[in-house]
Amino acid sequence: MSPSEPSLAALPNPVLRYFLATRPPFLTVTLYACLIGLATAWYGALTFAPLKAFATLLLALVAHAGVNVLNDYYDALNGTDDINTGRLFPYTGGSRFIQNGVLSKTETARFGMGLFGVTMLAGVWLASVSGPGLFVIGIAGLVIGWAYSAPPLKLNSRGFGELCVVAGFALMVIGTDFVQRAAWTALTVIAAMSYALLVTNILYINQFPDRQADATAGKRHWVVRLAPEQARWGYVLLAVLAHGWLIGAVLARALPWPTLAALASIIPATVAARGLFQHVAEPRLLAPAIRATIGAALLHGLLLAVGLVAARRFIAG
Repeated sequence: MSPSEPSLAALPNPVLRYFLATRPPFLTVTLYACLIGLATAWYGALTFAPLKAFATLLLALVAHAGVNVLNDYYDALNGTDDINTGRLFPYTGGSRFIQNGVLSKTETARFGMGLFGVTMLAGVWLASVSGPGLFVIGIAGLVIGWAYSAPPLKLNSRGFGELCVVAGFALMVIGTDFVQRAAWTALTVIAAMSYALLVTNILYINQFPDRQADATAGKRHWVVRLAPEQARWGYVLLAVLAHGWLIGAVLARALPWPTLAALASIIPATVAARGLFQHVAEPRLLAPAIRATIGAALLHGLLLAVGLVAARRFIAG
């Protein structure tokens, strides 16, 4: 066990223990998804409800936390995290809470299901003040989050993990916008896609250090199915699709031109792609590329949201 990994001795406080089991740093991608949804609502609506915005953000974070915890549980059941000696903690190989004896499998499962329960109860209230369409978004998001790793579906093990991430984070943007305006809009779907694709690249690059363990445990995602030299091109494809989508949306006037600021994420994405191509045969050296991938997604999300907010000001002016 690496000294940086969690241990029961280092986490005597049960509140802190359970909080850290949700993998808080990774919840930032949900924060930025909600920022985009709030920005699309601000750009397209005449009013803005701060209390609803806060409730939406809190609910989305709890939902994502539940997905993270249950993913740890199901990866412990299939054994992939137990045999993962190539992990790059804290980015890959799970939270290590079960493997290092911080939480038992039963405690992890109960915690994950409890977070899902809180999400459903709070979602019912939020839908009652926002509109029944939120039920559809919320149920779809929870099903995707559960089916990603849970048997019998185990979608990531069947090569559908990337699709789950794209859909899940797009739904977060769509749901955040829906709470504000209580209506569906194509703008939100269009605005969500480039960010969702870049978040998907976080999953994609993280699978390279875990490749051997995942293959042994029977997880047949695309990084396992393809040779590493082939699989690395999937990262480039997702990055090109994300930035190309944004350019195309602006050219088609589906998004306002200030959102082009989000193309700055090309820089860290390129750095990450270069690192992946250089070290694909040595995945233990991929930590800088993983950090650059996370940075690309967060930078893109932030600048996309800022661009939408700025565009409304230009229109109002």
